[in-house]
Amino acid sequence: MGYLDELNPPQLEAVTNTEGPCMVIAGAGSGKTRVLTYRIAHLIEKGVDPFSILSLTFTNKAAKEMKERIGKVIGGSEARNIWMGTFHSVFARILRSEAHHIGYPQNFTIYDTQDSKNLIKSIVKEFGLDDKLYKPGIVYNRISSAKNNLISAQGYLENITIMADDRSAGRPKIGEVYRAYQTRCFRAGAMDFDDLLFKTNILFRDHLEVLYKYQQRFKYLLVDEYQDTNYSQYLIVKKLVSANENLVVVGDDAQSIYAFRGANIENILNFKKDYPDYKLYKLEQNYRSTKVIVQAANSIIKKNKDQIEKKVWTDNIEGEKLKVVRTLSDNEEGKAIANSIYEIKNNENTSFKDFAILYRTNAQSRSFEESLRRLNIPYKIYGGLSFYQRKEIKDLLSYYRLIANHNDEEAFKRVINYPKRGIGKTSIDNLIIAASQENKSLWEVANSLSQNTLGINKGTVSKISDFCTMIQSFTVRLETENAYDLGKEIATSSGILRDLYADKTPEGVSRYDNIQELLNGLKEFTDQDEGIDIQPTLSDFLIDVALLTNADNDKEEDLNKVVMMTIHSAKGLEFPYVYIVGLEENLFPSQMSLTTRSDLEEERRLFYVALTRAEKQATLSYATSRYRWGSLINCEPSRFIDEIDPKFLDQETIVSPRKQASSSERKSGFEMKFNKPAATLPNMKKVSATSSSGGGSDNKNMVVGVNVRHAKFGKGKIVNIEGAYPNRKATVFFPNVGQKQLLLKFAKLEIID
Repeated sequence: MGYLDELNPPQLEAVTNTEGPCMVIAGAGSGKTRVLTYRIAHLIEKGVDPFSILSLTFTNKAAKEMKERIGKVIGGSEARNIWMGTFHSVFARILRSEAHHIGYPQNFTIYDTQDSKNLIKSIVKEFGLDDKLYKPGIVYNRISSAKNNLISAQGYLENITIMADDRSAGRPKIGEVYRAYQTRCFRAGAMDFDDLLFKTNILFRDHLEVLYKYQQRFKYLLVDEYQDTNYSQYLIVKKLVSANENLVVVGDDAQSIYAFRGANIENILNFKKDYPDYKLYKLEQNYRSTKVIVQAANSIIKKNKDQIEKKVWTDNIEGEKLKVVRTLSDNEEGKAIANSIYEIKNNENTSFKDFAILYRTNAQSRSFEESLRRLNIPYKIYGGLSFYQRKEIKDLLSYYRLIANHNDEEAFKRVINYPKRGIGKTSIDNLIIAASQENKSLWEVANSLSQNTLGINKGTVSKISDFCTMIQSFTVRLETENAYDLGKEIATSSGILRDLYADKTPEGVSRYDNIQELLNGLKEFTDQDEGIDIQPTLSDFLIDVALLTNADNDKEEDLNKVVMMTIHSAKGLEFPYVYIVGLEENLFPSQMSLTTRSDLEEERRLFYVALTRAEKQATLSYATSRYRWGSLINCEPSRFIDEIDPKFLDQETIVSPRKQASSSERKSGFEMKFNKPAATLPNMKKVSATSSSGGGSDNKNMVVGVNVRHAKFGKGKIVNIEGAYPNRKATVFFPNVGQKQLLLKFAKLEIID
């Protein structure tokens, strides 16, 4: 058992004490993945059947990496037999076997978020509701929240508080939309992501023999990132382990950042109440970051009241202080960060993949993208359009889905006339109306048109019949034929490959290449050695694809690029150089988090997560002004900068080309940080029209004959003023570039002597 020699004392205890409930509090960078991996390996070394181990991870990618690591310790064939994956992937697999108990077909479809929103949009239209009020995203989030709290459509309609909230928001019909949505999903043989857990709870509640079966199968249960579990996940775990309580949960309450998805930090804080005889292990040694980064992170997270006490420490080098960068605008913030990456990359001989830019919201990426492009720095944005969300990919996957599940309504609507086969919108609408009136699926109506044409002409009826025949011809081969061979033939016979190949525009070529990439992925899936006798089918591939996340889809060509992502997406990752940007009040922390202490503490945990992604160096940046909602606003530095012990901060200001810093502004320390323009107002209020410092334009004092300085054109003199406030224009003569006409509210002219 040489692998045990690699563990420090707390890790060793957590790995070798395998019986009964225990909680492992793992600080950032403390080696929790190693503990989970070696604990599973140790169980198997002790003679535990790997089929009886269930390990629930944060991403499928993490599960794959853990299996590989376990395989190196105990052998690959045994590692393959462990039940390991995300909550959604594991319980989708169980539902595939047990769905008939709750009335679903084995090959049920998994709707992604866009499928769900499309269906909601259709229902809102059918109900005659205002689609601006009942936006699909808003309705979807309400339904999702209800399911994560195990509230059914009927329970939603009977809940006085929920219904009152909807009425006060002007959306009293959401409950009825929820009920119709569930009915349509059931009729289509489809579950959305939340259903995978919601239906598992129903399965275990209503079919105790099924629950007992899996209680006996899974003798040991491990849950990673337990602080991010919601009520639905919590209840599944509690039911599964109630027979023997061999449960280990791993997590860090200081990194609980998903309340907006329904995650409940109380699950980890109250673990000792659920399992009074539990054992607690604390992994407090950080192997990732420098002493400065670890201690700075400790200094801020200690401000939170609701937490499990721990003291994270490290034996790593002292490291550099956290750099604090102030710029005059968000555009200049982008330039400053891009320049910093460029310089470090060249001076330290690092790779682009060593850098990460982390922001609070995706909307902040623009200025950084523009600045990185100007310096030819390659970058990748996480959280953008997933490969599997591209139109051409969803088109082909919809064929696969309809072949596997004829009742899949969203797939049917997507491909019935793609590629174009002469089935018009009016005919499709007639099918939809008939399906609703007869309480049938679109497929059932379409497949019986010979008896009832619904006013559809004979030519179109024939085309619909040919389409249904083609789909059925593939269905009979679904479970017996090689997934790749069948998938490729569908792409060809459906006409998708021909349609895309005919488009020779750059976009068309790219779409064709994407289909080839999907088929490559299908080939790889088909050829993978799973150590089982049954060959993977196209139905298996659909389940696999439906549960992938952006983090699971990294391509080799994306690896050596600067990474840009929201902090939520960065959870679990690490980089030598991390830039935490947009550190301004009302942006980070978010304005919406300032009303309650619990919300503010979650924002602080989010900042803690961002800071602890850094291995060697962390840079904190903020702008003193930025455009939001079309208006230029003044910004205050985030309170989180203040909350870090100042001995860990290296205060500096990036000098704007608009204005050279004076000697007094070069001083370090907190004095500089609060050296804001005199007219700055708190809480991001609009910039005063009379502001004349910090590079702003003073409209009242801008008169003919005044000498001014412009950031780009240099010194000049105003030769003409025209227009009325706030749209006054100045004509300025600049000796170096000639005469320019400038809009004063945007020009940021500085009056000089």
